[in-house]
Amino acid sequence: MRAATAVLPIASGVFTFQSCALDVLALLDHLAIERVRAVGMSLGAKTLLHVATLAPARVDRMILVSATPRFPAATRALFRAAASAPHSPEEWSQMRAQHVHGDEQIAALFRLPDAFADDPTDMSFTAERLGAIAATTLIVAGDRDPLYPVELAVELYRGIPASFLCVVPGGGHGPIFNAERDDFVGRALPFLRAT
Repeated sequence: MRAATAVLPIASGVFTFQSCALDVLALLDHLAIERVRAVGMSLGAKTLLHVATLAPARVDRMILVSATPRFPAATRALFRAAASAPHSPEEWSQMRAQHVHGDEQIAALFRLPDAFADDPTDMSFTAERLGAIAATTLIVAGDRDPLYPVELAVELYRGIPASFLCVVPGGGHGPIFNAERDDFVGRALPFLRAT
């Protein structure tokens, strides 16, 4: 049985992290790029996990910031709450300025977290799947991330064979900006440049 997905009035009509990964792989093919080094944060990190498991030879090194192998129950509850929350006229106005396909698309985007919460398959990286990743991987996690507890970063670290774990004390979701920026850049650039 196919997992529930959100229907969006754009492109293929559905959004999954795996479909994002397939788009990335298609773009790499189109650009004739055989192997990459990449950084992904949150949605990008989940997409990179799919890229690295679907096509392990295509990713040489990657940095996963605020990634997760799966959505825990507490995160699914937060997603459902976000999807059902009312949106102010100001939020609608901001979204209309960014999205050109009209209110139907915006409403679908607002509902998207509910689809993530209800999909048991898209983010379901087992130890076996993680073990197939060939990329040397730096995992960056905030120890105060409200969506993905640091234990999930440890799970990724234990599952991905050539991985390193960096936990940002007091860091939330996406702990690479503001005060954490310089430290992240100082770690990320040498990691990506390494041979």
